[in-house]
Amino acid sequence: MATFLYRLGRFSFRKRHFVALFWVALLALAGAGAAGAPAAGNSSFSIPGTEAQKAFDLLDERFPGASADGATARVVFKAPDGQKMTDPDNKAAVQDTVDELSGGTEVAQVTDPYQGGGVSQDGTTAYASVTYKVPGMELEESSREALKAAAEDARDSGLTVEIGGDALQAIPETGSAEIIGIGIAAVVLVITLGSLLAAGLPLLTAIVGVGIGVATITALASTLDLGSTTSILASMIGLAVGIDYALFVVSRYRAELAEGREREEAAGRAVGTAGSAVVFAGLTVVIALVGLSVVNIPMLTKMGIAAAGTVAVAVLIALTLIPAVLGYAGRRVRPAGEKSKLLGGGRAKDKADRPNMGTRWASFVVRRPLAVLLLGIVGLGAAAVPAGSLELGLPDDGSQPTSTTQRRAYDLLSDGFGPGFNGPLVVVVDAQGSDDPQAVFQQAGDEIKALDNVVNVAPAAPNKAGDTATIAVIPDAKPSSVATEDLVHDIRAVGADIKDGTGAEVLVTGATAMNIDVSQKLNDALVPYLVLVVGLAFLLLIVVFRSILVPLKAALGFLLSVLAALGAVVAVYQWGWLSGLMGVEETGPIMSMMPIFMVGVVFGLAMDYEVFLVTRIREAHVHGEKPSQAVVTGFRYSARVVTAAAVIMIAVFSGFIGSSDSMVKMIGFGLAIAVLFDAFVVRMAIVPAVLALLGAKAWWLPKWLDRALPNVDVEGESLAAHDGAAGKDDEDKELVRA
Repeated sequence: MATFLYRLGRFSFRKRHFVALFWVALLALAGAGAAGAPAAGNSSFSIPGTEAQKAFDLLDERFPGASADGATARVVFKAPDGQKMTDPDNKAAVQDTVDELSGGTEVAQVTDPYQGGGVSQDGTTAYASVTYKVPGMELEESSREALKAAAEDARDSGLTVEIGGDALQAIPETGSAEIIGIGIAAVVLVITLGSLLAAGLPLLTAIVGVGIGVATITALASTLDLGSTTSILASMIGLAVGIDYALFVVSRYRAELAEGREREEAAGRAVGTAGSAVVFAGLTVVIALVGLSVVNIPMLTKMGIAAAGTVAVAVLIALTLIPAVLGYAGRRVRPAGEKSKLLGGGRAKDKADRPNMGTRWASFVVRRPLAVLLLGIVGLGAAAVPAGSLELGLPDDGSQPTSTTQRRAYDLLSDGFGPGFNGPLVVVVDAQGSDDPQAVFQQAGDEIKALDNVVNVAPAAPNKAGDTATIAVIPDAKPSSVATEDLVHDIRAVGADIKDGTGAEVLVTGATAMNIDVSQKLNDALVPYLVLVVGLAFLLLIVVFRSILVPLKAALGFLLSVLAALGAVVAVYQWGWLSGLMGVEETGPIMSMMPIFMVGVVFGLAMDYEVFLVTRIREAHVHGEKPSQAVVTGFRYSARVVTAAAVIMIAVFSGFIGSSDSMVKMIGFGLAIAVLFDAFVVRMAIVPAVLALLGAKAWWLPKWLDRALPNVDVEGESLAAHDGAAGKDDEDKELVRA
């Protein structure tokens, strides 16, 4: 592989015009496709194989035209102090609002609170439900404005009016913090590479890669039903790895220049060595992201595949576009150790032979490996403690900031009708195979009423055929509570008994039941997912490092860092620690998808640092250095760059904490803190400590396995054969110039 990549690097350097034109054309093509594509909406959320999804599909079949997937809004009215919503003036204001809302072209139905039981027992609160013909993200802006205008007109009459539901759902925005993250990355690159031009190359190529990836996602969003958050997450991961991969190739190129190689040769060697590490690091990320498909939640699968595609583009750009732009830069990219005049280049060094920070740190670790190992494990273990209190859930209006009308509507409904009113359960009774469907509907309603934690059970509402009915159930507790989850299981137990006695099927759906089923499905999939992803990456790392213990150590270190990161997420977003600093206005359960998504992404990113760091250590060991000295040598050449790459990735991920979308905000924080733990505790402390303790045993591999494995030559040993050829080329160039 190293030889192939070496030739690819030299080809890209020589044919820079062709390579640059190819990537620019690809960016223009993707941009044109995105410009002509319809805007991305919310990806349709489905969870195949669950009871809640089965019931939802049955509703679509048996209640045609009911707009089961249409947007909904709850316009909540509260009377002024001392008044009731049944007072004539207040009743007239509500009636005017209902009439105004009914005139919308996209409105399917509006329920009058005075006819549909939408007035609280104390008479102070009422609500009107609005159902639309299209999903929330497909609503025309005129429909949203009409909804807001109707509420404002009702406020003019003296009522407190708030709007809940997904009708006001907007495409998430990442905010200016993302730009700050890129700015921090630029500063780190300048400090690391000692040149404004060299620092600009990773940023430029990463932006090109993300531009191609995001534009392609945007162009295909409508066709493939990709949600609005898909492109945000793809840009988050693609930008971080794109900068990192380019940084490793550029830094290796400068190191090769410092050894006196010609620029074309240096580009080839940089791609042949650092590029090999980029390929395998990228493969681990792609495996982790594509592996999300085993969960069998389409939205999560699409997010993973889209992000994996962006990572693949970042790898290809690092292997081809980076050497091409290095060719354009020429002598303006200086050898390692040299700085541009603008940044202090040319000044005399005070201590020319002083070991760098990476050397000093690695020397300290190999002298005290056991102490460093224990301190790292205890520290990450302490950070992981909050993960034991992890509560999962899906975000609803109750998790919105208190400044939003959706949250205020949620609170008004909770105060007026009870906490369970915000999470009603929909029971679907399929009595198509029963002799007396009406009796089955009545039996189901009566048995559900007898359960604990039930506030109200509405009469069964059958379809036109009379063979299927829906029963609305209001729990006593809030949607995310354990009591409500127990109630869902109790209703399903009742349904099983009814099916045994009558043949009718009783199914529970609704947002709350969906949430419970998603959490259960994700929990059930976590172990198989870990086995698949970690197993495949383990095999890949055996091929890369030609060792059993090094990949095993990498996997165990990852588990430590991801558990510590989950603990930090729980502490901030569930317990409320540092919530003000992180912009968390409302604490609550952790998003159900967070653990498995974070496991996938963090595993891939953790293996990035493992590959980049340990390949340098193995390279030194392969060239004859003792194990402890190889650790020090590896850190001398790679610690600075790995540290810079981690800081860049943390800065980029932290930028997404400013997003308006709670899912993106939480994932941004989780990934940033996970990279912090993994790069600076696991890879920079635990890894060298373990390697120092294992010594030569770290690189043990059974002989039969060594013979069976392909030699991918990540260290670039085969490139030694090109030294003579390169020297002959240099002599020929000198003769031509003479």
